[in-house]
Amino acid sequence: MSIEVKSKINQLLSTTPRGIVLASAWLTEQGYSLELQKRYRQSNWFTQLERGALVRSGDAVDVLGGIYTLQKQLGLSVHPGAKTALSLLGKSHYLELSMQRCQLFGSQFEQPPSWFKQHDWKLNIEYQSSSFLPAELGLVEYTYKDFQIEVSSPARAIMECLYLAPERQPLLEVFELMEGLNNLRPKSVQPLLEACTSVKVKRLFLYMAEKAGHSWFNYLKPETINLGKGKRQIEPDGVYIPKYQITIPKILEAYR
Repeated sequence: MSIEVKSKINQLLSTTPRGIVLASAWLTEQGYSLELQKRYRQSNWFTQLERGALVRSGDAVDVLGGIYTLQKQLGLSVHPGAKTALSLLGKSHYLELSMQRCQLFGSQFEQPPSWFKQHDWKLNIEYQSSSFLPAELGLVEYTYKDFQIEVSSPARAIMECLYLAPERQPLLEVFELMEGLNNLRPKSVQPLLEACTSVKVKRLFLYMAEKAGHSWFNYLKPETINLGKGKRQIEPDGVYIPKYQITIPKILEAYR
């Protein structure tokens, strides 16, 4: 291998953290041609994860290392959300990663690349594409191994749970998660509620926060939140809550 090629590989190794995927498209943009990438594989510096993605030879890379690449190299908004984000941030008793389930959210019309979807991450990946919340709002940095990724903040994560409810997320379970969020900051919750385009999510969020008796709920300004008009039937054979014009499961309203 020439001195120039060795210099480039040393630069690449010194500027990228361990435990991540290297997207072939990104490497090409950085000046590492497809031919050079092939030589790196032949020299056993890297191995092919899937077509279009490389990893350092001998490196242990999991789904979070793949998400780093989606965010930092490819500029996608794909991020761990809902219960997975709550688990990562220590806000949930449900350990999603140990349960072989990972919930990811991304902007509407945005999809992870083929190599991410095809690879066996040893997890059940559930991907939701939606723009019911702005892509950049309510995310926090999560440090893992030698790198950082963005995940949903607790407030955004619980809204993502509500977005999936009740079809893919039991409402009673979401309320149990809401009960544990006693230290949310109104200044971070309010912008999310104002920017949210899902009437169902906003009404359920306010209902659950009030039902949980959180002190921060009293500092929210519902009058600046567009709660839409008309009734919303979330559970056909449920209990109607006049204040929020929602029909919810009887088991949720009766829960104390």
